[in-house]
Amino acid sequence: MAAPRKYPDELRERAIRMTVDMRRDPVTRKGALSRVAEQLGINPETLRNWVTQAEVDAGDRPGTSTADAARIAELERENLELRRSNAILRSASAFFASVPD
Repeated sequence: MAAPRKYPDELRERAIRMTVDMRRDPVTRKGALSRVAEQLGINPETLRNWVTQAEVDAGDRPGTSTADAARIAELERENLELRRSNAILRSASAFFASVPD
């Protein structure tokens, strides 16, 4: 189960939008992230991570998007479950092969 989020989604989206808008303007670009973080009471490193992930999701920056990461995690869980099932079936097969008629 995922940990509860410290910040609401609305605040997160607003902070990302404000930061991206300030970065577009050459006058306000420098220090935009720290100013927005201070105004909204968010840790600057947290905001930087949010903005970076938003840029990856938008295709503006290379990396694994949120949707891809969720799909990979789902496939890894499914793969683990199938490996467990196969191990159980192998054990059962070996057991029944060794039982005399």
